[in-house]
Amino acid sequence: MTQTYDLILSGGELVNQDGRGQRDIGVIGDTIAAIGDLSRASAGERIDCRGLTILPGVIDTQVHFREPGPTHKEDLETGSRGAVLGGVTAVFEMPNTNPLTTGETELADKVSRATNRMHCDFAFWVGGTHENVADIPHLERLPGAAGVKVFMGSSTGSLLVEDDQGVSRILGATRRRAAFHSEDEYRLNERKPLRVKGDPNSHHVWRDVT
Repeated sequence: MTQTYDLILSGGELVNQDGRGQRDIGVIGDTIAAIGDLSRASAGERIDCRGLTILPGVIDTQVHFREPGPTHKEDLETGSRGAVLGGVTAVFEMPNTNPLTTGETELADKVSRATNRMHCDFAFWVGGTHENVADIPHLERLPGAAGVKVFMGSSTGSLLVEDDQGVSRILGATRRRAAFHSEDEYRLNERKPLRVKGDPNSHHVWRDVT
């Protein structure tokens, strides 16, 4: 009996855990039901994907959607809409919002704002700071927590953890994933006079790779 699908994406170069290759994709409802040679299958709709590359949904682990805070720039709804249009199906959002995402209340507020508004899967980084080290084992396991984000270069408010001892304390408290904004605050301050205000070409000179 011939299998019937709602949609077949035919002849595209698929990139997945099996490598790259020309394979068809059969979809039933919202679910990928089959991958392989579906040339003999029937479908309500068949899209010719020859010459195109098909990727799995991308996970973007660093997005800044500005909510709560300066939402005239972007918010959780508009940012996630743009993500989906670009093939991103899951995001980890940064903690340098206003207020900072450094506690249970702020994380719960973000999850509440995102639920039924965002167009993709989501989680939120909890900012690891000098002040909340003792709370990290609890915070990192809360619903919606992506892990702990540490800013070793100046960002916003109390997020800066510029010293090795502070970083070590946060790592010692973390059991899930930790991510780092890896800059040397002392070097940034030393080289800040090299910055030319309003000139983006001086950025890589001031914030060099050394």
